[in-house]
Amino acid sequence: MLDCSFKTSKAPWKRLQVQRRCFNTVCVCVCVCVCVCVAASVPQFTNSPTMIVMVGLPARGKTYISKKLTRYLNWIGVTTKVFNVGQYRRDATRSYNSFEFFRADNAEAMKIRKYEACAVAALKDVSDYFNRDLGQVVVFDATNTTAERREVILGFAKENGYKVCFSLFTDENQQVKLSSPDYVDCDKEEAVADFLKRIDCYKMTYVPLDDNKDRNLSYIKIFNVGSRYLVNRVQDHIQSRIVYYLMNIHVTPRSIYLCRHGESELNLIGRIGGDSGLSPRGAKFASALGVYLRGQCISDLKVWTSHMKRTIQTAEALGVQYEQWKALNEIDAGVCEDMTYEEIQENYPEEFALRDQDKYRYRYPKGESYEDLVQRLEPVIMELERQENVLVICHQAVMRCLLAYFLDKSAGELPYLKCPLHTVLKLTPVAYGCKVESVFLNIEAVNTHRDKPENVDVDREPAEALETVPDHI
Repeated sequence: MLDCSFKTSKAPWKRLQVQRRCFNTVCVCVCVCVCVCVAASVPQFTNSPTMIVMVGLPARGKTYISKKLTRYLNWIGVTTKVFNVGQYRRDATRSYNSFEFFRADNAEAMKIRKYEACAVAALKDVSDYFNRDLGQVVVFDATNTTAERREVILGFAKENGYKVCFSLFTDENQQVKLSSPDYVDCDKEEAVADFLKRIDCYKMTYVPLDDNKDRNLSYIKIFNVGSRYLVNRVQDHIQSRIVYYLMNIHVTPRSIYLCRHGESELNLIGRIGGDSGLSPRGAKFASALGVYLRGQCISDLKVWTSHMKRTIQTAEALGVQYEQWKALNEIDAGVCEDMTYEEIQENYPEEFALRDQDKYRYRYPKGESYEDLVQRLEPVIMELERQENVLVICHQAVMRCLLAYFLDKSAGELPYLKCPLHTVLKLTPVAYGCKVESVFLNIEAVNTHRDKPENVDVDREPAEALETVPDHI
């Protein structure tokens, strides 16, 4: 049991000075699999920061959900960070011996695990993240299995003007948990036995969220990895996006294949955008892609393309059905469509420099930015999370955005990810990330990747602006 003194004026968070800032918040709770809740007692400040607090026994998918949800929120531009209390415990103890550490009668261990140690340190860092680093959402990843412990978190949040979301995930996934740093280099059978005993220790004091007592909370319940959902009192736009995301993810083993279209006629001459068809080498790649996929023996593979000729022609060579997505069209270069980099520098030198200064947020005149493209691609990501095996034949900027989501890349890294022509990336989601395999299909193609030049000043010389432009005819 937690020391109730933390509910008094001596609570640790009383010493933390936190400024309230604006942000559209989110609340979700997961029960009997995933439940996300917002306490009605917490003051509903407009645009206040949000804590998403995981709740549940070990091996229920809390860390998996935490990392996946954080990756999604950061990708759509909501600054989010995971605080894993287990890591604070590992840092404090330096080594893990056995499940005995988690026994309720282990007084010395309880001093470390309770809020006067690890969790208090994590909560202080949460405040620092919201206040100093301007974070918008925090995912507080811990068991939080007692009502007292959850009250401590609610008191901390209320004191600082944060909204709270409790997330409970009950499906067992011990294989995922055994990838924990606690079991590095351990015998698998011994690790399983120890971990099951650790779960038993938590069961002794576990008090789940109660549907009657907690009926004023906002939450979503996800039963049996998505077989059924129950949504209650979900409020505001961001909350709805969180709920929608959680309702679409699954853990079914699958692979996602990303590739660009075959080399196009405009690629050969260094023109961006446009709607040209494939070059002869591009057509060879399309045929080679079909051979590669047949060799993979993929069951029920879905193929998606954009509405542009070069992706459609690539898909037609596969001899299978495909689905066209307008959302997968290449980034709109506006007034710069069909131009070479040299022509953009000559006609719009200031725009060329401004794009180099902030490629993610820069919007072409009458066109789009990478930031716009991410928003356009959100429905594609949602459907990719719902599906099993999918091949996406797309374009350079589009592929960068999709790849950044799966690999958790920042806005600064995203526009410079290398996505060469005639190369397939096989993405296999794993416990806490994504395994990537790059396969070049041995069909030569022009290089279309342009690195950021050293000089990005508006008054730079043309040669400096064009120093990283790839060769073309």
